Amino acid sequence: MESLLYFVLWAGLFFVLMRFGCGAHIMGHQHGQHDAHDKHAQGDPKALGWVPPESATDPVCGKTVKTADAKSAVYDATVYYFCSRECRERFEVGPHLYLGPKPDQQPKEMNHGQG
Repeated sequence: MESLLYFVLWAGLFFVLMRFGCGAHIMGHQHGQHDAHDKHAQGDPKALGWVPPESATDPVCGKTVKTADAKSAVYDATVYYFCSRECRERFEVGPHLYLGPKPDQQPKEMNHGQG
């Protein structure tokens, strides 16, 4: 009987810690974070932290495309949108051909002073 009481005591302590203590985030009880959870459950796009633009310019052919219908690719932590699979494949082969050099990679003029 004593061992059963000991087990019930530890089980109760474990339950309380999991429900209200450090284990609350594992059990889904996040200490007042229910509003953020509800926004994700309802599909609020602003709760995601990033919303794609409605339209973008295809870097390969220059067409304006609706991002909801466009093909996309990520390069250098930026999302690019394309009008077709062919444009996306051309971009993925050589993105530097369509984007140009980065500002920090532009060639610097060398001053060869003679004197």
